[in-house]
This record gives sequence, C-alpha cells and structure tokens, in this order.
Amino acid sequence: MSPSPSPAAAPRRVLVTGGASGLGAALAARYAARGDRVLVTDLAGSADVPAGATYQRLDITAEADWAAALDRVRTDLGGLDVLVNNAGIAAGGRIDRLGADHWRRVLDINVLGAVTGCRTFAPLLKQQGSGHLVNIASAAGLVHPPAMTSYDAGKAAVVALSESLRWELGPWGVDVSVVCPTFFRTNLAASLGDDDPLMNTVATRLIEKSKLGADEIADRVVRAVDAKRFLVLPDRNAKVAYWTKRLARPLYERQMRGMGVRIHRAELDESTGSPA
Repeated sequence: MSPSPSPAAAPRRVLVTGGASGLGAALAARYAARGDRVLVTDLAGSADVPAGATYQRLDITAEADWAAALDRVRTDLGGLDVLVNNAGIAAGGRIDRLGADHWRRVLDINVLGAVTGCRTFAPLLKQQGSGHLVNIASAAGLVHPPAMTSYDAGKAAVVALSESLRWELGPWGVDVSVVCPTFFRTNLAASLGDDDPLMNTVATRLIEKSKLGADEIADRVVRAVDAKRFLVLPDRNAKVAYWTKRLARPLYERQMRGMGVRIHRAELDESTGSPA
C-alpha cells in the first residue's frame, strides 16, 4: 500500500458522499487519520466511520438531504474546505439492452447527484473565498469503450461539469479536481443492474482482477487534491488510456474497434448458445 499523504498545514473540514464503503470509505479514513474534521455521508441510516469523523444520511438525488447536509456543515464545522462527490453506481450494457429507466437512474445518480452537491455548496465556498470541489468521475469520462454508453456519458458529463466549474469558481478562490481512475478493487460491481448480464460479467471480472484497491487510489487522490491538481489520473492504466487517445489516436481507435469486434462475437455466441 502507498504511504499515507503528509499532513496538511491545518485540519480541513471535509464532506465525503458515498463514504460508508469502497473509495469513499478509504478517502474518509485518509482525511480523518491526519486530523481533518470529516463528515461521512451515505444512504444508510447509520454507518461505522473512522475515529473522529461523524456521519449523516444523504441521498445524493434528494435536494432536501443536501440542504440538511449544508446545515450540518454550517453548524458543526463552521464551513467546508473539501467536498468529495464520490457517491455513484456502476453501469454498463449494449445500447439496445438499456431502457429509459436505466438511463434515468444512471444519470440521476452519477450526474445530477454531483451537480446538486456542487450547486448546494458553491454559495458557501464563494462566500468563504476558498474551498475545493472534488468530483469522482472515471477514465470512462475521458475514453469511451463500447457497451458502456450510459456510464461513459454520465462520467463524461462529470468531467465537463468539473472543467466548467474550474473556470467559473476559480476567481472566488475555489479549486476543482476531477478524478478519473480505471477499474480497481471495490464493491462497485454490486451496484450493477441486470439490464445486460453479459457485460456485467465482463465489468465484474475487470474489477476483481485489478492489482489496485481503494486504499491505494485514495492515497493518490488525497495527495493530488492537496497539490490542487485538476485532472487526477490515479493509476497507470488511466494514464495510458488518456495519453493514447490524445497522442496515438490510430492506436486508440484500433483498440476501441477491437473491443467492439469482441462484443459482436460474444453476442453472436450468446444468440446461438455457444460458449463465450
């Protein structure tokens, strides 16, 4: 595991969404371990949190829950230094297997959840003249593999949201980071729906075979946020994918085309009952 980041100059006030498990829990633990004041939020009514942290239920799709979180921050913390919009769900599937309800759910959680968090806390951060919005997106927001349309579109929207807010809020002294990892070991696969079992199996395998876990990613994210880095590519695969698309476009297109061909073959096997 990577070493923990160096302590910040002064304790920060941090809110982490989706902080009861996975990357959110790892981030909350990193911040709390160095003495920051952390408010962990998630869907459960209660949850185990790191020593020194507090917990509040927050459904990121509910405006009232965000308003309650803002009140809690004002009352208990006296302001906010870092908002980590981490909560989200995994999604995947071939376009003809994904219905309107699937798209609404993915975009409501993965896009509008982050949007509402930013909308809720932007006035406070502007009033303070300081603060940092950290939006957890995905490498899928930068490179767009086939059979991941809803997830790709949602995470690309989070990247665009983050870049726009970087320029909009910068004059108020507010920093923005967008985090774009590839697959790492976490419980994210549990949030996959049953729209396309074939692609869910592929995604689950990629998550399970990753060499990196949430702790390693969290260490790198916290260090990048401390350095006020905008685009955070916390693993080697994310860096390779991003720079391949930017600097070696023919290779990138060949890789994406190859993925499409393999999905086509898998679908033919699926339709004929042949083993994948």
